[in-house]
Amino acid sequence: MMTKSNFTKKSLLILMVLFTVFQMSGYSQEEVVAENDSATKIKKGWNFGGLPVVSYDSDLGFQYGLLGSIYHYGDGSRYPEFDHNFYVEASRYTKGSGIFRFAYESDRLIKNIRLFFDVSYIPDDAYDFIGFNGYESVYLTPWIDRDNVNYRTTAFYKLSRKMFRTRADLHGKLSIKNLYWTTGAEFYNLQIGSVDIDKFNKGKDEEDLLPSTEEMPGLYERYQDWGLIAPENSQGGNVFGLKGGLMYDSRNTRAHPTKGIWSEIGLFYAPGFANDVDKGYLKLYATHRQYINIIKKRLTFAYRVGYQTSIVNKGPWYTDQFIITSSLRGASSEGLGGGKTLRGIKRNRVVGDGVLYGNLELRWKVIYFQFIGQNFYIGLNGFMDAGQVVKLIPIKDQVGAIGENQTTEFIEVSDYFDLGAESMHIGYGAGLRIAMNENFIIAVDYGRATSEKDGSSGLYIGLNYLF
Repeated sequence: MMTKSNFTKKSLLILMVLFTVFQMSGYSQEEVVAENDSATKIKKGWNFGGLPVVSYDSDLGFQYGLLGSIYHYGDGSRYPEFDHNFYVEASRYTKGSGIFRFAYESDRLIKNIRLFFDVSYIPDDAYDFIGFNGYESVYLTPWIDRDNVNYRTTAFYKLSRKMFRTRADLHGKLSIKNLYWTTGAEFYNLQIGSVDIDKFNKGKDEEDLLPSTEEMPGLYERYQDWGLIAPENSQGGNVFGLKGGLMYDSRNTRAHPTKGIWSEIGLFYAPGFANDVDKGYLKLYATHRQYINIIKKRLTFAYRVGYQTSIVNKGPWYTDQFIITSSLRGASSEGLGGGKTLRGIKRNRVVGDGVLYGNLELRWKVIYFQFIGQNFYIGLNGFMDAGQVVKLIPIKDQVGAIGENQTTEFIEVSDYFDLGAESMHIGYGAGLRIAMNENFIIAVDYGRATSEKDGSSGLYIGLNYLF
């Protein structure tokens, strides 16, 4: 649970980030035009924006690095639409986790096709693992609270995961207005194991040392012992998938739409011969987003509804948290839970074979202004997020066997499982947006969970609107 002192520290860090935003302009011509009684500088040529990454976590350490975007607006006739966008991020935590990412987007490299390309390496020394099927897996915060008499270890609901990812997504127009075809290919290599306790204990006082996973197994180790994670894929593997679908897009802009619809439906196929599984599997995914302009250039209501499920076979356990999309809008698309899906709810809290989720946002652009020769606006938003597992991962037989076969260590099954308990998970909160030249958008969101079974709250600093 976030204490008042921790929240104060994080609030100060937010201010540090926001006050250290920098802007560098390369060769860029500008043309000033009037729009709704305000002057807007039409950007041409190259434009650069960057943001220092600064945060702190008592177990992961300080996060440091840079992220930035390079935009090319061409002759400016399509502004705020761009011809090319290059995105780079390199950040690390002092104890090993990080994000190293390059992304590219353009509708001019290939004629009549929008290309999205991403290559990333994302090591995570403390990746959240809270079990399967949402509330059917019990999450006990006293076990990870050092000040609680029932404390076990802060690493109990963690594992180590190193992910390499590369993907290419293509969108092309069809003859019907606003209708597009989508396709793509994705490859992941996931290396999974127990938390490196020695790394987390480095430099700590004796009373703060974490117990080894042999002395105090976490949930990941216990799931292996109980047969919920099969030995042959307990340490991850390769994932290769092909996508295809349709998309309807009538948004007036892509970075911060104020009106229109953006919906997609598609299939994701992972063939058995190209994956570390015996059989290939097929998933259906669908997302509907709509933007309603309440006050022009000022107030917008936006909502998103998403659904995905396996329809032929099932992928390995380490793919269940992936949220399939026709293109990435951030460093990851995983959950449900966390800054990209259900804000305020613990990351990966809602994991199942099929999930349904939704987000409601009221977006207010408070003020427009020009600074250091660039167009800025500051926005506020209030939100509510919700999600639920609608197709469960089958665990009933394995859970039953835990109670029947206890020999060396007594396990209170109710401390780990509450079969039949899954229901809607809800979070709510507010956010801040600082946008430069319409496309480079700094995002800060603070969300709270309505149920203690989902954690308490979350603070997220990154780029762009959620959807």
